[in-house]
Amino acid sequence: MVAACHVLLLDVWWNPTTEDQAIDRAHRIGQKKTVRVSRFTVRNTIEDRILDLQERKRQIVASAFGEGEAGGQKPTRLSAADLKYLFRL
Repeated sequence: MVAACHVLLLDVWWNPTTEDQAIDRAHRIGQKKTVRVSRFTVRNTIEDRILDLQERKRQIVASAFGEGEAGGQKPTRLSAADLKYLFRL
């Protein structure tokens, strides 16, 4: 894998850690090239809303560990409001 320097993300995963793992594989020992990551999404689709929701959840988790904005303990699981947002109900 040390010859791979382009990571193309074509399908959004519910778990961003899976995507991070794919990106990390291109950064293995021996990699000398700059690794470029490209994410392809279609606007105004559920995939676009998944990415938005993942970013919001990351901010919530970061604040729980004192890394982000100051805030209280918020749940990190999908709520009914999150599901309504994803499916535009």
